[in-house]
Amino acid sequence: MSTCCQQVITVGPKQMIGLNHLCLWLRTLGCGLSFVFYLLMGLSSLALAAEAEVGSEDKAPSMFEGEDGQFDVSGFLDQAYGFLPVMIPITEPAVGYGLAAGVMFISSPLGSATELKRPNITAVGGMRTENGTEGLFTGDIRYWMDGRLQTLVGYFDASVNLDFYGIGKNDVLADHPLRYNLDPRLAIGQAKYRLGDTRIWVGLGYAYADIDVSFDVSGDVPWLPPFDSNTKIAGLLPSVSYDTRDNVFTPVKGSYLELSGGWFGPNLGGDDEFQRLKLLGLHYRPLSSDWFLGLRLDGTASFQEPPFYLRPYISLRGVPAMRYQGDEVAQVEAELRWQLWNRFSVLGFAGVGKAWSQAESRFEGKGDDSEHVPAGGFGFRYEIARKYGIHVGMDFAFSEDEEAFYIQVGSAWSRP
Repeated sequence: MSTCCQQVITVGPKQMIGLNHLCLWLRTLGCGLSFVFYLLMGLSSLALAAEAEVGSEDKAPSMFEGEDGQFDVSGFLDQAYGFLPVMIPITEPAVGYGLAAGVMFISSPLGSATELKRPNITAVGGMRTENGTEGLFTGDIRYWMDGRLQTLVGYFDASVNLDFYGIGKNDVLADHPLRYNLDPRLAIGQAKYRLGDTRIWVGLGYAYADIDVSFDVSGDVPWLPPFDSNTKIAGLLPSVSYDTRDNVFTPVKGSYLELSGGWFGPNLGGDDEFQRLKLLGLHYRPLSSDWFLGLRLDGTASFQEPPFYLRPYISLRGVPAMRYQGDEVAQVEAELRWQLWNRFSVLGFAGVGKAWSQAESRFEGKGDDSEHVPAGGFGFRYEIARKYGIHVGMDFAFSEDEEAFYIQVGSAWSRP
């Protein structure tokens, strides 16, 4: 969703991830649920701040005013806890404009959180977009052992309408995609543990999904991928991450590395046996007091025969989610931000992704089986919570297939 799953609303597990990430998550089991709750935590707080009655007796004026006299919600975030409503616009090109809404419960004020002690969060909500995509979710993320152990449980039920463009390069489907519907019911449980006083987290999760698939076609249709109308998918989700970023919302220096995988098979409760492996690297560096550079490099590979809708895909701002799929996908993106004036900044970004397909079949392209996709754009930010390092704004992105805008809260590449 331009604001949803791919990148358009963004927040992480973790802390803040875009709604576009939520959309992408809706259709991939390799992602975790935790980012949803941090996304909701951040966005709901901002929404409440925008509507708050600053002059009421039970709220101090400083709650929405920074030390420089500018609008700042750090004071509100310091005290935000209990039940909070959430409303988030969705702008992901793959599913169209829409809205996500819900409520969540935060166990303690965010101002009391530390690196190892974060509030427990329980959330429930739903979403709907203009192309008929809709879904409901509920989940809980909490911390144990003085914050060293993080657990996550969640359930998601959705109906997602998408277009199939083939695996790898396919000139026919590029102009005439096949419309299909995914109806997943997903349950996930995950635990992550921090090793000693290091910045290393190791995790293991389990996901189970019952997925119905249908294509909006009739008769003998060329390029139709092999699929089962109903598939059960179950697997383990191991991960290890290393984080030296100075801030999880809008970092300006440091790195984040994550290696994650998914092992699915009948012995774990599913129908099909396949694997996924993902390596992600983020690096942030200040070039001066006003210029900040961010770099992103990630690659995803699938092995054996995963369902077509779980093949990796290119995920860049300006590229519709699930538009370019392959057995392997690699992408690189750079972002340069200029702190223009006071709390305001502008930025430009550009990236390129490539998807490869190993096998040739009647639903995959012949000959050149790779897709090479450039994308880029520009945006603006406002530092809305200086204490937490949270910048909000919009990105306008372009690719050869699409023009899109994204509402961003924190970094477009937010991670826990």
